[in-house]
Amino acid sequence: MEGCSGLDANVLVLNRHYMAIRVVGARRAFSLLFRQLAEVVAEEDGTYANYNFQSWCEVSQFKRQFEPDTYDWVATVNFYIAVPKVIRLLFYDRLPANEVKFNRRNIFARDENRCQYCGRRFPTKELSIDHVIPRSMGGQSVWENVVCACVSCNAKKGGQTPEQAHMTLIRRPTRPKRNPLIHVHLGHQRYRSWKQFLDHAYWSVELT
Repeated sequence: MEGCSGLDANVLVLNRHYMAIRVVGARRAFSLLFRQLAEVVAEEDGTYANYNFQSWCEVSQFKRQFEPDTYDWVATVNFYIAVPKVIRLLFYDRLPANEVKFNRRNIFARDENRCQYCGRRFPTKELSIDHVIPRSMGGQSVWENVVCACVSCNAKKGGQTPEQAHMTLIRRPTRPKRNPLIHVHLGHQRYRSWKQFLDHAYWSVELT
């Protein structure tokens, strides 16, 4: 497949019992479909239809003609194929882990890329992770003690507590009950079809 922005799209992955387990990129999704390890689950008029790789290629030609704005697209040498929004693994039964992973990506998503001191939003590359109680004072690297901070606020706070630096947190950090990245994706029209599956699944779905 030739390079195309459609390959940057995200795809929700269900286990064999239609429970959401993770989110993968389009490249990984197409690899699973092509190797017959998964099938497409597509919403059509309020119901869901299942397609293998070959039939999805055929259906894509119809969707390209009548629903071009509904999907992201990938160009092959001979035709376009729609990036599925949801796929189902045919031989995988395991359930997702019932805990949101503690990592930089999820911290930024929880805080919505907003500095928790000045309240302004920044690109990820312009944010850092701040320990509310500094590690030099025994502060731990846990959900309840880390926040997003812009470079300026982080430098101002330094190795102090917010009180010592005369700064105020706009929101006390907490451990999220739902995966914050999934919540972000649900706000995008392209990923609305995920909601039905996520309403009945753990919200700790992993992004890989």
